[in-house]
Amino acid sequence: MSVSRSTDLTGCRVVLTAQRRGEEFAAALERRGVEVVHAPTLSHIPHVDDLELLSRTRELLDGPPDVVIVTTGVGFRGWLEAADAAGLHARLLEALTGARIIARGPKAQGAVQREGLDVAWTATSETAREIKDLLAEEGVAGLRVAVQHHGAGSDGIDDALRAGGAQVVSLIVYRWGPAPDPVAVEAAVDLVALGEVDCVAFTAAPGTQAFLDAAARVGVLDAVLGSLRERCVLAACVGDTTAAPLRAHGVEPLVPERFRMGALVRVIATALEERREPPIATPAGRIILTRDGALVDDEPLALTPAALAVLRRLADADGAVVARDELLAVLPGAAGEHSVEVAVGRLRDALGSRDAVATVIKRGYRLEIVR
Repeated sequence: MSVSRSTDLTGCRVVLTAQRRGEEFAAALERRGVEVVHAPTLSHIPHVDDLELLSRTRELLDGPPDVVIVTTGVGFRGWLEAADAAGLHARLLEALTGARIIARGPKAQGAVQREGLDVAWTATSETAREIKDLLAEEGVAGLRVAVQHHGAGSDGIDDALRAGGAQVVSLIVYRWGPAPDPVAVEAAVDLVALGEVDCVAFTAAPGTQAFLDAAARVGVLDAVLGSLRERCVLAACVGDTTAAPLRAHGVEPLVPERFRMGALVRVIATALEERREPPIATPAGRIILTRDGALVDDEPLALTPAALAVLRRLADADGAVVARDELLAVLPGAAGEHSVEVAVGRLRDALGSRDAVATVIKRGYRLEIVR
């Protein structure tokens, strides 16, 4: 996953709900200056310790399959690793050699071929829908079909096969467990409900649903959905399957054209860049207003709430004079015009330049903008 080194998103905050590859995902965003909030909504049960996976594998070896559907490269490799740890690797490869193998996309295809196995057909769209359409057209009645899933196994392939008369052996690699830190998830849910983050990212449908379930448990589901629907907080999903629980609630998330982690990072970065306020050139430097603060020449500016409120109002005026009573109206807890003078003084101190905020006698203040 390659992302250019940049700090152009300093001041942005993104919630990550993934555990697997979470550190890699976070690092790609942090290289751009993003503050990452880690809140994995589910944990993974390691495949080598998964007794259910091994039981299903032995069941498959007792009756070798006619067709094997491989949905993910990482899941297929994990399945073979679990078989190897249990002393079943050679027998499993033998069983797979005699089956017709269908891959959901090039990554799944590559993982199969690296084991010296042949792939009969690959879904170029990388979707379960394309696989289901193929098998419905060809017919599966009477066939024994093994399906390697990754995660919850909720892609509908098993149901479609059974409806077509197939005998299905479902093998779920990396089954989901409870959130490793439920408190972190609840805190992240609150941040989204309050609009105190810029984006929340999802990499698996069960994780998306678990986030919504946590919001319901905490009692803020309506507020979370409101933030996401109104795009106060962006939702970003690695693919359409991951996005489905959000779409069921009327939320349309960002989804990259290619269902890859790197593509998701780029989509998030582009969207955050587009939402940022344009930079303002001043004698103090290049000012950028963020969701809850400001930067000067890409460095965070230490501002009191009152000084930040003044800066926002002056920036909105785009160099025009703002009267003292207008500034007083935006100050939190202001008691009088003296509060305006104090806030302006603190803003000048923070900017390190008195010239950046000009006093216009008997009228008010204006932000000195370098055109």
